[in-house]
Amino acid sequence: MYKAEKRFRLYAILVIFVLLTVLLAVINGVNFTMAAGDADELTQMLADRQGSFERKDIAPGGIQFQPNQQRNKDFRLGPMGPDSPEMNASLRYFTIAFSDKDGKAETVAFNISAVTENEALEWASGLLKQNTGWTRGTYRYRVYKDQGKTYVTVIDQGRELLPSFRILIISAIGEVLVLVIGWFVLLAIGRKIYAPLEEADRKQKNFIANANREFRVPLTVIDGNTELTERKHGPDDQTRSTHRQVAKMNELVDKLGSVGIFDEKNMSAAEISLSEYLAAALDREAADFSTRGIELTEHIEPDVTLKADPEGMSRLIDELVGNALKFAMSKADFRLKKENDAVLIQAQNDTDLPDGPADQAFDRFTTLQNAKEGDAGLGLSYVKQTVKAHNGRAAAAVTGGMFTIRITL
Repeated sequence: MYKAEKRFRLYAILVIFVLLTVLLAVINGVNFTMAAGDADELTQMLADRQGSFERKDIAPGGIQFQPNQQRNKDFRLGPMGPDSPEMNASLRYFTIAFSDKDGKAETVAFNISAVTENEALEWASGLLKQNTGWTRGTYRYRVYKDQGKTYVTVIDQGRELLPSFRILIISAIGEVLVLVIGWFVLLAIGRKIYAPLEEADRKQKNFIANANREFRVPLTVIDGNTELTERKHGPDDQTRSTHRQVAKMNELVDKLGSVGIFDEKNMSAAEISLSEYLAAALDREAADFSTRGIELTEHIEPDVTLKADPEGMSRLIDELVGNALKFAMSKADFRLKKENDAVLIQAQNDTDLPDGPADQAFDRFTTLQNAKEGDAGLGLSYVKQTVKAHNGRAAAAVTGGMFTIRITL
């Protein structure tokens, strides 16, 4: 139960983390995109004025645009736009012009204190082959041509970007705080959420344990009476059938004893030889396969080892072999091999089931169309549970009249 509750908290926190990350990424992405757009408006305005606020075609009473500068009519005017009255004094920028003929550089405008003119010249020459973008983190630049010259304009947006960076930092801190608070809230309410389920699981296990004991007594008596009958009159088909039915009932009772809403078995880990486990299991059942007219084939690579729970893996292999013995019509095949860094176990038998996925065979108390009478649908459920506990994958499918279980560990 504790593991299920822990998984619930982890998944819930993961969902919160993903949603918050996406939301804050969108908010900060839009924020920085808008900041870049504002900076591009400024560099475009400077480009249309040949890199400087000081243009001879700007009359004292306002801005006059040349025919090739009609796009500037979309610029925002006023205190918030690039043409605000204070922009000339507040914008920190420089523009260097390079002659397309001889490459001679000249300073068109220089209104920045963070760099010297020589540094600006070297900086601009390194941007000649670019177009527009960010440089040195908080500087926006634009490269453009006009009248035989290539202009490089760089503006300092550090002050304008400061609120954006603050929002980014606040977003990160806020996300961490929400995740921490969310974890403690889930920790507080998790027990209340799982309390009814835990109680139901406890009652179910108590009921199964009581039923287990109640079944054992009559089964033991039936088996004992059958043995007495065989001693007096000798074994016959009826007594042998009774023994088989009692053995089947005992197996079912054993399986039911391990059923719960939340199965959280603590499995040990040891280096085991799956090659030996599978070979031994097939040897034990080889006679039964032959008796039932089932052709048994095996392809087991030697020395295939795995760090796993010995008891759990032994039962997993027994369940796979038993499933094939129970449902195979005339053929059964088992394969074990190393595949890259994983171990592959494959069990196949012929069947009359239709082609398609058959993963429902792993569901508890679920039986397929070819199930025998009395089959409880618990064997492959245990297989899937054990594979999951070892962080593996299990899949089942029917293809071309062959039922295949493929396990990767």
